[in-house]
Amino acid sequence: MEKIGDIEIRVVGKSGNLELRPDNYDIKQIASIMQNVEDLLYPNNKKDRPIITYDIEEGSVRHIFKTSIQAVIGFSALLSQVQAQNNIDFLELKTARALEEIQKMSRQKNYEFQIKTSLEKDYELKINPSTKFFRTENIWSDAEFYFYGVLKDAGGKSKANIHLDTKDYGYLSIETGEEFLKEREENLLYKKFGVRASGKQNIETGEIDTKSLKLLELIDYNPKFDNDYLKTLINKAKNNWRGINADDWLLNMRGGYEA
Repeated sequence: MEKIGDIEIRVVGKSGNLELRPDNYDIKQIASIMQNVEDLLYPNNKKDRPIITYDIEEGSVRHIFKTSIQAVIGFSALLSQVQAQNNIDFLELKTARALEEIQKMSRQKNYEFQIKTSLEKDYELKINPSTKFFRTENIWSDAEFYFYGVLKDAGGKSKANIHLDTKDYGYLSIETGEEFLKEREENLLYKKFGVRASGKQNIETGEIDTKSLKLLELIDYNPKFDNDYLKTLINKAKNNWRGINADDWLLNMRGGYEA
């Protein structure tokens, strides 16, 4: 049986004039903490991650998460590094963004978040309105990217986008704008496309901020063999090689030495 460890996020603050307790702590805040913890523990491969269980306890509000001890060990090391460096620029994007969201909640609600694990019970990372756990904006620059994959979904209620299932980057959501989708008469779904997109890229690590992607061009991508196109290339090559002795050219490329 897999060994289990604990992560605790204690929230200290007030709800109106009352001290925070589980019975006056809104469900939206619980949902936000749950989503952020998943990104903190498993920022990349959520499909195959171990189970995370949850409980809420008294003591202001104590969020208790149980999961694989291996993940808890990694998270404990992450907390100590964040505390030592006093910034989050070195973290993976989703992990950094999750801590940013907790920092934002702290400032919006005037809460203090005290985060610790069962491995280091005497050590905790504190996030409160006076801390500044935000990414440094200048390490992210504008860039263009090319992605290839199957277009699985298109549309959106509040923001129009396409969802591209790629081999190298997973499932990407790329903002398109409503006008682009209105102009497309043919069915786009379940077809292979290349996508040229703009977005943000970390200038130090090369990591792509996948939430910043915006469509620049949708490219028809048909990898099937095209015999006519191949013949055209061969005919062009014949014209270029006309009057050239292949053996002499090869000998010249070798520098006069026989292989």
